[in-house]
Amino acid sequence: MINPFKYVQQVRNEVSKIVWPTRKETMTTTIMVFIMSALVALFFFIIDTITSNILDIILKLSS
Repeated sequence: MINPFKYVQQVRNEVSKIVWPTRKETMTTTIMVFIMSALVALFFFIIDTITSNILDIILKLSS
């Protein structure tokens, strides 16, 4: 069993090793995530529209 005081010391020691991103890096990454999300959404919208139109054509031919 570990001493709670020793555990807290170890946690503080490990947390001090963390390299946090700068504000600029965080903003750049956030903007890139939004851009990539929009591009992926646009891609799936286009694929969905094309697939829907093809299915409508196929179903109208079989009627």
